[in-house]
Amino acid sequence: MKDLFNNTVCAISSPPGVGAISVIRLTGEKSHQILTNNISSKSKYENLKAGKLLFTKILADGNILDEVLLVKFDAPNSFTGENMLEIYCHGSDFIQQEILHLLVKNGANIALPGEFTKRAFINGKMDLSQSEAVADIISSNSSESHRLAINQLKGGISNEIALLREKMIELISLMELELDFSEEDVEFADRSRLLQIIQEIKTKINLLIESFKYGNAVKNGVPVAIVGKPNTGKSTLLNTLLKEDRAIVSDIPGTTRDSIEEEIFINGIKFRFIDTAGLRESKDKIEEIGVKRSLEKINLSQVILLIIEANSSEKEIDTIIKQVEKEINSSQKLILVFNKIDLLNKENIDLKYNYESIKISAKHNKNIDLLHNSLSFYVKSLKTGIGDVILTNARHIEVLHKIDLALDRAIEGLNMQLSSDLVSQDLREAMHYLGEITGQVSNEEVLGAIFSKFCIGK
Repeated sequence: MKDLFNNTVCAISSPPGVGAISVIRLTGEKSHQILTNNISSKSKYENLKAGKLLFTKILADGNILDEVLLVKFDAPNSFTGENMLEIYCHGSDFIQQEILHLLVKNGANIALPGEFTKRAFINGKMDLSQSEAVADIISSNSSESHRLAINQLKGGISNEIALLREKMIELISLMELELDFSEEDVEFADRSRLLQIIQEIKTKINLLIESFKYGNAVKNGVPVAIVGKPNTGKSTLLNTLLKEDRAIVSDIPGTTRDSIEEEIFINGIKFRFIDTAGLRESKDKIEEIGVKRSLEKINLSQVILLIIEANSSEKEIDTIIKQVEKEINSSQKLILVFNKIDLLNKENIDLKYNYESIKISAKHNKNIDLLHNSLSFYVKSLKTGIGDVILTNARHIEVLHKIDLALDRAIEGLNMQLSSDLVSQDLREAMHYLGEITGQVSNEEVLGAIFSKFCIGK
């Protein structure tokens, strides 16, 4: 990591392409000096106070390259904690590249993806979970995903982890005090009390894990599989939801041979709809592959819309429900969607099944609002009872599962009357993993994996 502090790096921070204005950033010890000899207002620039704008010209080989605005930031009061310079130039690709070329010629290096945020983390400007929130803010595509990312950046997760660490330290201290006074047969905490504290920590950990269902749905969208027998109107429903003809619609059963995926926002929530091949036995090898993929998509989906023709017999309905039930688990939401109600002489369908049921006509856009409301309500229901801190990052969940296992071992050790030093090892392991979430414990491989996902210039 030491190399990060010994060089100055630069990058274009604005999106690629031509625009009115582009932003180029530098960070590092020499950020303020690299352009000094290429600025028309050299003395004004040298005396420029941090946070103040300077309108000037950048010169290359004595010729004007561009009229720009410059702003300096002094360490440690900058995003990265280092000296920084931001250049606001015109958004021509040529101008941007020429300025970068000039900066490199004067001694700067091109920044790696996420290097600015990585330096901010290393310099203590933010912890690792807050660094990840920066990427989430950039990629947020709804008001709720933005809200969750901002909460994480403000330290919502960090504060929660800090409280858990305090409890862990208290536990470990009590266990190790017993070790120090083991020869005097002194008990500093009743083991039942220790078990109670560990269980309290586990409860909080499991709430955080549970919150990921909602957080992941908001951040990445809810995967919704549209399944059913051939020619039940699955593709028509997708087209109706999209308000465009994306999937081929035909009266010929088996028209959809492969999965089609589309993203749709409903009431501010992103859903990833997957139109699948019809579920039936087929001698057509291509259709057979499509059916196999449909079953795979069911396994990967959070919500399954089972499309059933409204005039189907009770036996047909029971058969298709049982077929789908074999592919789903208790964490998945199954909704029965009775389609083509416009073809019925009456709209009364005996909805006696143990699943939520909705009657629609995808072709005539009837009751689609009920489907919208059902999907929105499902996502909101994931928020029930999970508290204010909501996790959206799969890395955090992976670490929390490791903590939960370590705490289970500690509970088992206490119940088996194992020595305090053995139980303490499991508690220390759990606390070590807590540090991985905020970056108090980290390694270069983990940091590389996290920051490589950032865009260059952030």
